Amino acid sequence: MRNRFLVVLIVAACLAPGIAGAAPPAFDGGRIENPSRLPGFKLDDQSGRAVSLAGERGKLVLLTFLYTHCKDVCPLTAQNLSAAVRLLGPRRDDVRVLAVSVDPRGDTPAAVRRFVRLHRLVPQFHYLTGSQEQLAPIWKAYSVTSVRRANGDIDHTLYTVLADGSGKARVLYDATATPTDVAHDLRLLLAS
Repeated sequence: MRNRFLVVLIVAACLAPGIAGAAPPAFDGGRIENPSRLPGFKLDDQSGRAVSLAGERGKLVLLTFLYTHCKDVCPLTAQNLSAAVRLLGPRRDDVRVLAVSVDPRGDTPAAVRRFVRLHRLVPQFHYLTGSQEQLAPIWKAYSVTSVRRANGDIDHTLYTVLADGSGKARVLYDATATPTDVAHDLRLLLAS
């Protein structure tokens, strides 16, 4: 797995408008000018099924990092990504949302199933969990930090990357991405 993945994505997204000249980017999110393949991993989802990034080839993948006990931005991100997939209608089956846990202690199978049910997330949404030993190399590969505060809250890196059907990162979103923006970008990739 590659270290500093997020840094490369951010630099590429920031440079894209300058490289493209006066033409606006086609994506609503931050376009990644030189797409590279996302580092692979395999974890269990809320149903206990093993999900691998490589196993999603041929599908568009929205990859993000969340925790179930978050009171603000994590539920909002999950709901926005789920809403974006819903906006695709029948094409939603061509998309997967993979949310990797940043809280191996708190994101128990029961907590994750409750989170998915409570927020009415689409079936294409897979909340992936694992042990600290399983998750730490993934966080490192994606430049994600996860620090537990004294009150139990988790401070963590939160972004979403959209990968095309070949597994290459194409678009980068921060926590302010709207369902409409994400759905627009998904439609562009589905049409290509």
